[in-house]
Amino acid sequence: MTRAAPYDRETALDAALTLFWRKGFHATSLKDLEAALAMKPGSIYAAFSSKEALFRETLRLYRARSAANVAARAEAATTPLEALADHARATGRPTQERPGGCMLTKTVLELAEDPSEAGADARRYLMEVQDLFFGLFEQARAAGELPAGADSRRLARRFQSNMFGLAVETLRGSPAEDLAALADDIAEEVLRLRQRQ
Repeated sequence: MTRAAPYDRETALDAALTLFWRKGFHATSLKDLEAALAMKPGSIYAAFSSKEALFRETLRLYRARSAANVAARAEAATTPLEALADHARATGRPTQERPGGCMLTKTVLELAEDPSEAGADARRYLMEVQDLFFGLFEQARAAGELPAGADSRRLARRFQSNMFGLAVETLRGSPAEDLAALADDIAEEVLRLRQRQ
């Protein structure tokens, strides 16, 4: 009796994340997962216990990578508002490796009426991402880039709402040039918040 080939958990999660990001939770079948992960159904369940458990792991991975991307942009940018503008511009320009639209936004929309734990995870992670934006607006305020009385929480909600709209436009298949223009508009809105020195 031949033994199943060993699997690499990180590789499998990467493949599952890309698949779920493109197709969504409900539209992803077990056969899709078998093909993407190069694993038999029994091996998938042995490794991840259920489709939803696997999906929740990919959401955690996506959220962690999103946080790392925001942190990297903050590190590379000259100011916190520049980091937020860069984030908007990059989000509006999907790549082959990074499917368009936000996976968390897509999940919140797909599972809005579903009492699943995955839907609750996505809603919580979106709030955590908003907290990252809040932190950058707070840094901008502390650095004098924003007025001292600026409401960083309100600005973070507004920015995330704009990003949510950009994600929806991406998911509905808007042309690439329209997405890029919308992302540039969001970036410019952020930069217009700068306090004149």
